[in-house]
Amino acid sequence: MHAPVPPRPEPLVRIDRVTKTFGAHRAVDGVSLDLEPGAFFCLLGPSGCGKSTLLRLIAGFESPDEGRILIDRADVTGLPAHRRPVNMMFQSYALFPHMNVAKNVAYGLQGLGLGRAAIAERVAALLRLVRLEGFSERRPDRLSGGQRQRVALARALAREPRVLLLDEPLGALDRNLREETQGELRTLQRRLSTTFVVVTHDPAEAMTMADRIGVMESGRLVQTGTAADLYERPESRFVAGLLGDVNLIAGRLAAGGAEGRVTVETGFGPLVAAAPEAALGPGSPVVAALRPERVALLAGDGEGPSGTVTESVFLGDRTRRQVRMRDGTLIRVASPVSADPGAGPGAGVRLGIPPEAIRVLAP
Repeated sequence: MHAPVPPRPEPLVRIDRVTKTFGAHRAVDGVSLDLEPGAFFCLLGPSGCGKSTLLRLIAGFESPDEGRILIDRADVTGLPAHRRPVNMMFQSYALFPHMNVAKNVAYGLQGLGLGRAAIAERVAALLRLVRLEGFSERRPDRLSGGQRQRVALARALAREPRVLLLDEPLGALDRNLREETQGELRTLQRRLSTTFVVVTHDPAEAMTMADRIGVMESGRLVQTGTAADLYERPESRFVAGLLGDVNLIAGRLAAGGAEGRVTVETGFGPLVAAAPEAALGPGSPVVAALRPERVALLAGDGEGPSGTVTESVFLGDRTRRQVRMRDGTLIRVASPVSADPGAGPGAGVRLGIPPEAIRVLAP
């Protein structure tokens, strides 16, 4: 007997069919989304896809043309930003250069009716939280990029918002510091259990930090899920290509096939794949999405598509190769060092591709 599935918690944030236009441009197009309490959610997509506009709609800096925004079951669609239980941290950090660290953080506490001692106590606690004890008297120009980012984060958390909105919060940091700060931000969010909504254009950043990711394309929310969901089970070519390297192979569905399997006829031969979720009949044009690391290089004669290695690049933990198939299609293969076949340019190889590694998509 199966244990009952616990009910999902009531969403803290509900975005209900929200649309926002600027002139003839539809920046956000009918987006609906539920965010649970304590979630770490990333909005991911290229520049101009509408993710920052959606963040500003939640914050109250923009008003939707259609739809509603609810926080804690209260409709906040018409409320100004300062009356919503949210706060927003901008990419520029927007610190006051003439104020020291303590005063920058304390600025977020204005209007709460707290006494001087209570403000000093909360500022000290926030600086401990973001590991900036001893920096309270420094001005922003005497801080590193990572330290300024943490001051901005402390200020954003000062009013204890139910939802913290972060617009490209790590964009101004160099790569090493950005990777270090991703882990710090995730640890901090778990400790606070505050709902974080982060906008980023960096798939690796979203996959590292988020419980759940929403992918935006041209103002629409095209897919949501965990990093594993989006990587392993993309619902479109756009999502497949956004989250990591992928081979996109054009073909057509053949008739017949074993239970749970389909055959995709390609220019270099048939590929057996897991059956697609979409209703696609025989003869339908499709795209077979295949991650390079799911392809094995095999030597010698045998079944399976074959080709010639045209490029081999050693990358430390893996070797990346390009294989030209008989029709000219190029397929990228990433072989881990522990299973590297050692095939150099000019070598003939076969490709070992398990059916479950291929995601069949509508073109």
